[in-house]
Amino acid sequence: MIDDENDERPVLDNHLHLDPDAHRGIDAVRDFARLGGTHLLVVNKPSWHLGVEADTGEDFRPVFERTIDIVSDATAELPGRAWPVLGVHPGLISRLVDDRGYSPDEAREIMQGGLDVAAEFVARGEALALKSGRPHYDVSEAVWDASNAVTCHAFEHGSELGCAVQLHAEATEDMTAVAEWAEDRGLPAHKVVKHYAAGRLNGPTPSVMSDKDRLERAAERAVEHDAPFLMETDYVDDPDRPGAVLGPKTVPRRVRWLLESGHEQAVHTAHVDTPALVYGIDTEGTLERA
Repeated sequence: MIDDENDERPVLDNHLHLDPDAHRGIDAVRDFARLGGTHLLVVNKPSWHLGVEADTGEDFRPVFERTIDIVSDATAELPGRAWPVLGVHPGLISRLVDDRGYSPDEAREIMQGGLDVAAEFVARGEALALKSGRPHYDVSEAVWDASNAVTCHAFEHGSELGCAVQLHAEATEDMTAVAEWAEDRGLPAHKVVKHYAAGRLNGPTPSVMSDKDRLERAAERAVEHDAPFLMETDYVDDPDRPGAVLGPKTVPRRVRWLLESGHEQAVHTAHVDTPALVYGIDTEGTLERA
């Protein structure tokens, strides 16, 4: 457990997945809370992992609804709360083009349609943010261009709704061009969040994978440059890959390690200041300890 004097501290995992049917689900949330975790941003699993092979944007609706259901259940287990992040995994474009015979433009239309549906949930206050991005592996130029168009479509929704957009993308420490695409559409760069980020990133706000080396770099940068960052596990809740990517206990454990290493301000940045800046959420005000 986190030490008693830190019992009132928010501890947020910014990006993980929960399977509503097939794996640990709420048990993973209980593990997170037991170690001192308080808040979660739960991203819907890829649509095909929940048995949905989308042909239209409307086909994503049950994926989003199931995610919202398990987020509600997760909130009941937390001293803080959980929020849904809804969108279309960028890897879907390869599934649509390579496996199902759609053209890149047709795949783009399906994926943009899914984002349109996700945006409905954000507009109604049922979800906090959107998810989009582009493949982190080599693809054809046509697929790359279509993926970037999908990403920009998410930015347009983010601008209209005033919400953040989490991105799944290639490993890099410089996404200034992508952040500029967002700003060109009226979405501030700090509301673009690169999930699975390293400890340093130019452009969007980094959601840093919670291994010690990355967090050390992020913590130092937060202090030296007043740079925002978030912490995540990208826990996938997959019965075929138990514990992947990092387990649900990781963020609370890494918060304790950061505090023991003297990174008090960086912890506050990641779990209070940055969530407020990026998402407009109050992790302190929504925290109730028994």
